Amino acid sequence: MTQKTQICANLCFLRHLRSMDNSFQIPETNSTNNLLNQLSGERDFPEGFVVYTDYQTAGRGQYGNSWESARGENLLFSLLLYPKLVPINEAFLISQAVSIGIKRVLDTYVDNISIKWPNDIFWNDRKIVGILIENSLQGNAITKSIVGIGLNVNQMDFDTPNAVSLKQITGKTFDPEKILEQIREQIFHVYQNYAAEQIRNEYLQMLYRNSGYFSYSTQNEIFEAKITNVLPSGHLELEDRAGEKRRFYFKEVRCLMC
Repeated sequence: MTQKTQICANLCFLRHLRSMDNSFQIPETNSTNNLLNQLSGERDFPEGFVVYTDYQTAGRGQYGNSWESARGENLLFSLLLYPKLVPINEAFLISQAVSIGIKRVLDTYVDNISIKWPNDIFWNDRKIVGILIENSLQGNAITKSIVGIGLNVNQMDFDTPNAVSLKQITGKTFDPEKILEQIREQIFHVYQNYAAEQIRNEYLQMLYRNSGYFSYSTQNEIFEAKITNVLPSGHLELEDRAGEKRRFYFKEVRCLMC
C-alpha cells in the first residue's frame, strides 16, 4: 500500500466510523502504533479502541528493533489507553498490566508461558509476543498510551531463531480476532481492577527465570545473579552470588542464553 493510498483509507475511515465502533481493521499499514497515533490525533476514541492489521510494512519492536510477521498469519494490533492516574515515574505499571493480561490469555492455550523483563512474552525459551508501548505526556500526566502487540499465531517459519507461534507449539490453527478480544478483555480486567502493588507482585511471579542464578552481561562484564525485584520505575534488581544487589534499566543488562 502506498503512502497516498494509506492516507485516503484513513480519511475514509474517519468519515464513516460510528461512535459505537471500538476497532478498526486495515489490510496493510506501516505500523499499527503509527496509525493509531495518527487517528487518535484526528478525533477522540474511547479507551480500549483497537487498530489491527494483516500486515505491517515497518513493524517495530522495542528499542528500534523490527518485528517479523508473515502476511495474514499473526495478530498485529495497537490498543489505546488513557492512564491519567498512573504517575509518570511509575509508567512501567502499564507495561506490567499489559504483560499480565496477555500471559493469562496464552495460559489458556499452552503451558510454560512467562514474561521476560521488561515485556516480551516467552514460551519456554522462545519469544511468542512482542510489546511496544508509546506514551504521550502533558505536564506530570500520561495522557495517552498506545500499546502495540505482535503475537505469533499461525506462522510456521521464522527467520528469527528463537521465535515461536501457537500453531508451532500445538499444531492447531487459531482465529487471531478471537484471541484479540480475549487479550483486550484481560488487559482491561487487570488494568481497571487491580491495585498497583497487586500488579507488581503478580508480574514478578510471572517473570521468566525468576528463580535461581543465571548468567547476565553488561558492557563491561559477565556475572551470575538471580532476580530479586522489579522496581516501580521498571529497573530490574539482581543479586549476584556475593550477595550484592544491583539495579539495571532497559538495555543496560541482558540475560545470556535467553
